[in-house]
Amino acid sequence: MARILQQHPAYRDDIADLVTRRPVPGPQLEQLDPFLFLNHHGPQTYAPGNRGLPFGPHPHRGFETVTFILAGELAHLDSGGHESIIKAGGVQWMTAGSGLVHAELSPAAFKRQGGPLEILQLWVNLPARLKMTDPAYIGLQREQIPQLSLDAGRVEVAVVSGEFQGTLGAIQSLTGITMLTVTLKPGGKLELPTPAGRQVFCYTVGGELSVAGEPAQLHHLLQLNDGGESLVVESAQGAVLLFGHAAPIGEPVVSHGPFVMNTREEIVQAIDDYQRGLFGSIPG
Repeated sequence: MARILQQHPAYRDDIADLVTRRPVPGPQLEQLDPFLFLNHHGPQTYAPGNRGLPFGPHPHRGFETVTFILAGELAHLDSGGHESIIKAGGVQWMTAGSGLVHAELSPAAFKRQGGPLEILQLWVNLPARLKMTDPAYIGLQREQIPQLSLDAGRVEVAVVSGEFQGTLGAIQSLTGITMLTVTLKPGGKLELPTPAGRQVFCYTVGGELSVAGEPAQLHHLLQLNDGGESLVVESAQGAVLLFGHAAPIGEPVVSHGPFVMNTREEIVQAIDDYQRGLFGSIPG
């Protein structure tokens, strides 16, 4: 069985009035190849008449963003012509690839009425051969994502991508990533796969969790050892976990703000291409 090697805390880095925690990159963990970055926004409650989320139009190149809407709702608009409003339990999977401008904002109804909000955004690297792939976007509501009820109903698993216990995820990614959200009710127990040669991503979103018999701290990224093909998680009081695994890329990572490439020259080119309008723009 796999075990916890180290627990990396998520550091507070609020954006305006948006509660934000970030476990990676952190002081002791720059990345967990190919997982580059995780922002945990909330949980918090917005009052009626709020300004909503602050993520207006901005560019990306060279990676993918995977956004999990745990509470509230999120509007997406990008220069590829994709537009959606995804509600609680849904996921947005955007392949920035060669370059895209997008905005992630609160819908008008949320700004008017307020309500609870909790969002996770994960950045996943693309290998050199895919960094200039065509941009793409998939927005899925909760009911479009396979939901497994396990351990006599004490565990719920949303199979976002890849495969879990014979169930194919809603998305089959360019690089074969498996990504799950796991909700454990009190007394829930689950065995998760940690395949050899794969990088495992395990973040404690909420509640109280035990991993391989060891207490897992809240809002921590759990770095695992290489031993074992599986990991047992359980909770006495209930917990939420973001879990996934992917093949490491093993290439140089050069990043500058919203661009993630392999060389400094490619970063300079990305900035130039964006400034020349090659990423397109968002109408209005």
